[in-house]
Formats: sequence, C-alpha cells, structure tokens
Amino acid sequence: MVNLESTVVIVKPDGMQKGYAGEVVSRLEKAGFKPKKAKVVQLTEGLLRTWYVHHVDKPFFPDIVSYMTETPVLAMIWEGKDIISKVRKMAGVTDSTKADKGTIRGDLGESIQRNVVHISDSPESVEKETALLFDSSEEGCCGGCNRC
Repeated sequence: MVNLESTVVIVKPDGMQKGYAGEVVSRLEKAGFKPKKAKVVQLTEGLLRTWYVHHVDKPFFPDIVSYMTETPVLAMIWEGKDIISKVRKMAGVTDSTKADKGTIRGDLGESIQRNVVHISDSPESVEKETALLFDSSEEGCCGGCNRC
C-alpha cells in the first residue's frame, strides 16, 4: 500500500493578481498529485498572527500582514506520495530571484516575499495550516486535522 501524505498549497496574493492559480494547479496535476480540497479565502491579521507566531514581534511582520491580505488567496490541500518534499522542490527556494528556472518561484515569482506560493514544510505544519484554513464542518473535510 502506498503511504500518501497531504500538503497545504496557497497561491499568494501576487499569484492571484497575475492569474497564476491555474498554472500552479496544472503543474501539481501534471506531477501526479490529487487535489483534496480548495477554496478562495481572504486571510485576516488574526489568522496570520497565529500562522506566523514566530514572526509577530519582528519588524517585518506588518509587511507580511499587508501583503498576505492584499487579495483573497487560493488555499488548497493536495495529496500524493512524498508530496511535501516533492512540491517544495517544485516550488523552488523561497527567494524567487534565486530559485531555479523550471520551478514555480523561478518561473513566476519576483522576490523573497512575492514568490507566488506557500507550501507546507512538515506534517506538523500541514496539520496546523489545515486547521487554520479549513473548518471541519466544510464539505469534504480532509480527515487529517483530527477534528472531523
């Protein structure tokens, strides 16, 4: 039996503004991953304070809030074998100016912040991010949050 895992992928405001959501979804599908859940959501400062709790007291935190609340984002849960590491590799390094061509950030991003996508970095992050973005009462609960 194949051990599938899930990851959270968010098309950030710059990706939404430039119309890259379809490109991100297409790349994930072509890589053989399966979408499990998706919605367009307007992030709030309160959610971002919980998400980025380790950055709240840093001088750049207001810039994160300003950027991540510019527009609604596309929040998705994807499933596949070794998906966390594979999708992070597909995304490229955080700084788009240093990301390899052929990666999402290398092809579509423009900076360290405006880098088109967020990808979960661990199973623990997937659980936390899923709980923040998706209510267990929503249709098609992922089952991975232990709240369903």
